[in-house]
Amino acid sequence: ELGGKDVTEEFYELHRHEVLTKYEKLKVGRLEGSQSKVTGIKGVPFAEIPAFQGQESPFYADSHKRFREGMQSFVDAELAPIAAARDLKGEYPTRDLQRRLGQSGVMASRMGPGPWLAELSQLQIALPGNIDPKDVDYFHEAIAHQEIARIGLPGFVDSLGAGYLISTPAIYHFGPEWMKRKLGAELLQGQKWSALAISEPFAGSDVAQIKATARKTPDGKQFVVNGVKKWITEGAYADYFVTAVRTGGAGAAGISLLMVERGEGVSTSQMKTAYSACAGTALVVLDDVLVPVENLLGKENEGFKLIMYNFNHERWFICQILLGQMRAALADAFMWARQRKVFGKPLIEQAVIRNKLASSVAALESVQSYNEVLTYDMSKSKHGPVGARLAGAIAMFKYQSTRTAWKIADDTVQILGGRGVTQTGMGAKITGLKNFAKYAAVYGGSEEIMADLAIKQALRMFPSTARL
Repeated sequence: ELGGKDVTEEFYELHRHEVLTKYEKLKVGRLEGSQSKVTGIKGVPFAEIPAFQGQESPFYADSHKRFREGMQSFVDAELAPIAAARDLKGEYPTRDLQRRLGQSGVMASRMGPGPWLAELSQLQIALPGNIDPKDVDYFHEAIAHQEIARIGLPGFVDSLGAGYLISTPAIYHFGPEWMKRKLGAELLQGQKWSALAISEPFAGSDVAQIKATARKTPDGKQFVVNGVKKWITEGAYADYFVTAVRTGGAGAAGISLLMVERGEGVSTSQMKTAYSACAGTALVVLDDVLVPVENLLGKENEGFKLIMYNFNHERWFICQILLGQMRAALADAFMWARQRKVFGKPLIEQAVIRNKLASSVAALESVQSYNEVLTYDMSKSKHGPVGARLAGAIAMFKYQSTRTAWKIADDTVQILGGRGVTQTGMGAKITGLKNFAKYAAVYGGSEEIMADLAIKQALRMFPSTARL
């Protein structure tokens, strides 16, 4: 029935544009007289950060533009072609992929400003876009996270460093010199991988209640570590675990931070979660693990403040992943609404659909603007995201980001209909956002605790003399 005819419209009712690229080798010719030209996502309104779609912005310089182009080239060449298959099969990242992520400078740039950048030239690692490491700020880091997150498959996205990026910086900030030199080089080059092991079956957001213990051997040369860690992203394939343990009494005062290497006594098992297994979310059991005292990060019994030091940046990082996935889902919903025909006309001609798009776009760009102002503050503040003043602001930002993600997930699922709850194909990125929105609302500090923290921080600055 359709033989010899232009079936562009019919094809895009059933398949994503990437299918043509994937099976390009099967192309035998072009229909004579056909004028169809499809450009994919390029130029779609709201598909990019506004500053890269013509908006005048004080936040982005030439290095940000070059860096973004470099990141997009890496994502298009190395990640996008394998993402869907790996996400669906639940395959862990290969060592080769981890090395490419390291040696391309992607992992270093995703850690943002920090001491690791000074090591890149010695390791012969160039950053995407060949930008100078001295120019790197939190906007470069935000771009890196968002460009990877726009793949839209949260399990696959998290397999590319969700655990690594919140653990490796701790080694550089708090680890002894030998650890920075040896482990730092391995991690930056992607030869090894790390994960953060804080949460337990007994303690999530309430870190002070952890029960994993580390007791010194009689000769004082090693810790014997016992305990269980749960929901450890990338834990199933990590080589190193930056681990919270109890070395003293009850509460926050007795917590230390140890670097535990995978080996005898360390066992991990994959946990079944709402998204792909490829992120390696794991239950980690530590059974009489011997850890040299040299593996202590910071000082004994002072680990709680090191964990808190890391949390602000982790929460901001989670929001960047959310922003990338929200934008990807919204762009797909916009394109689908234009090409899908119902009752003889494009879906976009339905006022209710335009209203859903409008409210979601407004919500997304509001959070993006919030993000840019906060990221600028981080870039100009002496200690970056660290400190009480920014703790409240970042907590509020995370709360607003996760609430917005849930709203956009709801709208885009409704626009895609059945495809919006299908793991593959046209609605994959919408389903991905739907699944990830609740992840982000829980880990790094749950929504309710973030909102409460933000107000508590504000109350500390509330003038005692203020009256209505």
